[in-house]
Amino acid sequence: MTLAQLSVVAIGAYLALVVGVAEFARRARRDQSPADHYLAARSLGPVVLFFTLYATAYSGNSLLGYPGEAYRQGFAWVMSPGFMLAIIVSFHWLVPRIRPVAVARGFVTPGDWVRYRFGDDVWGRALRRAVAAVMTIALANYLLAQLTAMGLVAQEATGGQIPYVVGVVGLAGLILVYETLGGMRAVAWTDAFQGALMLLGLAFLLGWLVRDAGGLSEVTRQVAETRPDAVAVPSATTCTTWLSAVILVGLSGVVYPQALQRVFAGRDAGSLRRALAAMSFMPIATTGVVALIGIAAIARLEGLDGVDADNVMPRLLGLWSEAGPGATLVAVGIFVGALAAIMSTADSVILTLSSLVAGDLLGLPREDPVTTRAGKRLAVAIMFAMVVLALLPRLSLWRLIELKMELLVQCAPAFVFGLHWRRARAPAVLAGLAVGAAIATAAALGGWPRIAGIHPGLIALGCNALVCGLATWWRGGMGTRGEMR
Repeated sequence: MTLAQLSVVAIGAYLALVVGVAEFARRARRDQSPADHYLAARSLGPVVLFFTLYATAYSGNSLLGYPGEAYRQGFAWVMSPGFMLAIIVSFHWLVPRIRPVAVARGFVTPGDWVRYRFGDDVWGRALRRAVAAVMTIALANYLLAQLTAMGLVAQEATGGQIPYVVGVVGLAGLILVYETLGGMRAVAWTDAFQGALMLLGLAFLLGWLVRDAGGLSEVTRQVAETRPDAVAVPSATTCTTWLSAVILVGLSGVVYPQALQRVFAGRDAGSLRRALAAMSFMPIATTGVVALIGIAAIARLEGLDGVDADNVMPRLLGLWSEAGPGATLVAVGIFVGALAAIMSTADSVILTLSSLVAGDLLGLPREDPVTTRAGKRLAVAIMFAMVVLALLPRLSLWRLIELKMELLVQCAPAFVFGLHWRRARAPAVLAGLAVGAAIATAAALGGWPRIAGIHPGLIALGCNALVCGLATWWRGGMGTRGEMR
């Protein structure tokens, strides 16, 4: 059988497995409450918690967007592991203090933290809904990136036997079935298999590239001959962009709603601590590897521009499969692992999106099964809208990631100031969020360029924090107490 035929069979087998796991997860549920559906009744142990964090953090962005950006930028992209390390550092800044409160108060969504910290008066409710609205828009962008990646992988893996449109629509429909049946349990249980398959596949692919080229020094020589600019010393502006991106990703990563929900879903503090410790090694093992893969592809795949560069990984796998039957089987395994990781992240995002809209925007009770049912209906509506947008890809995956982070990072003060600055009040934080979100949105819609290499979203965050600080100083945050209880 050819690579395309094997991929079709393997994808079919994997999808059948997913439905089986979802049904098993459905039978394991304890009740219809939002806590059971969205957090697996807070029962995730260290191994499952690690893999669900891993599969959520490393997905279509990592397997397609990062190699594509490395292909476009060259060796300048070797700094990309710093992004994910920044998220780990930020998590250690947030998790130790928010986790105990989340367990004691039974948090289900990030908005529960906002309610606890800033109160449930008029200003507190306004802030909670504003944070939820910004997170919803950012997550919708993230879901769009995953759907785009799913379609690309399905098309490339099967040699076009599963067209991009069919891949997007069909897999999105299956995700809805998967999410509705199994909730967080189904996501977390399949993540263990997906994460292990992805790590193993990346190791094999990197080994093949290095061995085939004759080592990393030979890879560098070939890249220098093909595209000299790809090995040039980065400019001062590029270095500033690195620092800007690290800060942007680190601060936005700390308020990833789906990551926060996994913090709430851990069985105990020890499980979460061990999972985060293991995650500290993943930036090099994953982001570092895919960056080298994208760089090595420069000498093998010429002429990929714009969004076409996001096909680097699938096309390399196609080349590798020609090395023999063993390579073909491993290539199929990597294709399926990539698709599985992307689907898992998309599932996590739609799960979190539906809980945000139902619980925080609409204010439905967090203990009532009605909220769970409403969330499932909302998931269908949101997925339909994102599928329509995914059928018309216009931006690279990395650009979609940047847009998501530049908006999402505006929510960081509500959590960071809320935890580490007792004088922070809801009106002041809301004013800062409104200013930051407005600037970030205008920059995205207007296509504003970076200023001296600094992302517009980071400049918006600076304005956000400044407004929040000034409003807190002026009249004590406009007169609302809302202290932590």
